[in-house]
Amino acid sequence: MNPILSVIIRTLIAMPSTGFIWLLSYAGFDQTFGMASLIAIGAGGLVYFGLGSIMKSRFLKKHGLTRKEYHYIKKNLDEAKQKINRLQKVQFSIRHIRSLKQRMELVRMVRNIYSLTRKEPKRFYQAEQFYFSHLDSVLELTEKYAFLSAQSKTNREMQYTLDDTQRTLNEMTGAVEKDLYQVLSDDYDHLNFEIDVAKHRLNSVKEPKYLDGNWRTKK
Repeated sequence: MNPILSVIIRTLIAMPSTGFIWLLSYAGFDQTFGMASLIAIGAGGLVYFGLGSIMKSRFLKKHGLTRKEYHYIKKNLDEAKQKINRLQKVQFSIRHIRSLKQRMELVRMVRNIYSLTRKEPKRFYQAEQFYFSHLDSVLELTEKYAFLSAQSKTNREMQYTLDDTQRTLNEMTGAVEKDLYQVLSDDYDHLNFEIDVAKHRLNSVKEPKYLDGNWRTKK
């Protein structure tokens, strides 16, 4: 549920309602200006927050979640967003050009997982390993790599640590890629099913049929 879009829709509906209630109270029921304003503000608030409750209920019903589940997922997504912001910031502070493509791909996949989960919160359960393990590991390794690579002087031991960290980050990129596939697994299964159905229909149409002494394509 996009919070910005929700606020815009509720505001666009609540504001005209507030104006209408004020006009009705002031002109239709002979209320004073102050009293009409209080009534209108109260009614507008009810419309605004009532719509919010209705929209949230529909959102939860659409995605098959309880309020408790949604709050649990939202809490973890909020924490993940802070980690992803840190990851993006530290990624662009690293000056290692050869690993730039790999780092950009890693950030892209991390953002994709987060974006998919935010749009469809129930996908969170397919990405728990990412949120509770892999994201933390990627962030910790990247910050460590950025710190070491920023040092003006490096000795053999430090260079070994840098190389080892880079290799581990490459492995973590593969793990995050698997996390993304896991999040999209239901979509792949659905697409494969639709492909199988389409192929079956196509074969049924092309299947020859013997009619009037001739073989004809069944229509």
